Amino acid sequence: MSEPIDRKGLAPRFWETKPLDKMSPREWEALCDGCGKCCLNKLEDEDTGEVALTRVACRLFDDTTCRCSQYPIRHQFVPECIVLKPSNLDSHAYWMPETCAYRLLWQGKRLPDWHPLLTGDPDSVHAAGVSMRLRTVPEFEIDQDDWEDHIIEEPI
Repeated sequence: MSEPIDRKGLAPRFWETKPLDKMSPREWEALCDGCGKCCLNKLEDEDTGEVALTRVACRLFDDTTCRCSQYPIRHQFVPECIVLKPSNLDSHAYWMPETCAYRLLWQGKRLPDWHPLLTGDPDSVHAAGVSMRLRTVPEFEIDQDDWEDHIIEEPI
């Protein structure tokens, strides 16, 4: 399987010295670890604001690759899909997975040891057991009223 995220030729450990809002589009994309958790449907408690991840995945999610099957044109199918960028991270970080590089760096934390930018291996996220590979159910198979039966605990 080919790796869709091009991490070749980037400055070593650029994320430690470059602010998120100064990263190039390629550097920004390289932060994605490929876990697939951002493609999971979430449940937010209206009273507390607490967000729970479910294993109910977006209809475009391929859980063998942990990638969106239609990434370049995903908004044609899922208009509500969020395009995460430095300018909107403040309003979206709260629902991002605990292990997400974007959230971690936004919080001033370090990348986990298994992150592909540190290991040089795009499969390290799967080997570490933190990805959603082969762990999801498609949203079209589960009634929305039953999503809470599929809540998963973080970190995975």
